Amino acid sequence: MIIVSACLAGFNCRYDCSNSNDEGIVEMVVKKNAYPVCPEQLGGLSTPRPAAEIKGGDGNDVLDEKARVITIYGDDISAKIIKGAQEVLKLARMIGAKEAVLKEKSPSCGIAMIYRNGELISGIGVCAALLKREGIEVSPP
Repeated sequence: MIIVSACLAGFNCRYDCSNSNDEGIVEMVVKKNAYPVCPEQLGGLSTPRPAAEIKGGDGNDVLDEKARVITIYGDDISAKIIKGAQEVLKLARMIGAKEAVLKEKSPSCGIAMIYRNGELISGIGVCAALLKREGIEVSPP
């Protein structure tokens, strides 16, 4: 069993109520080989929600309280993003997941690319960083 970003499984849980449907991921969920989760929703954020970016670093820096996740309106949602990542980690441990396939470019799920100041940059999201720290392999679809 692996963890997958729910938006990749076709769930409309992205900030703008859309998804990033990936047929391979959908098939894995249908076959019960993958468990879909949205860390942002698990952290208490609504859908739709304002777009957000990591300011001052990447997901590792947010976990270390050296950076923040800020919405386009200037609201600090770092605590909710961290809570969602912790809930995903709890689920991963519960089901014995050793791998997570996550949505690139997200402040939560980004593996190698995140947005900062409206530009795509190299960096990891908060949930991806936490899972990686805990020995769970993270990869894009």
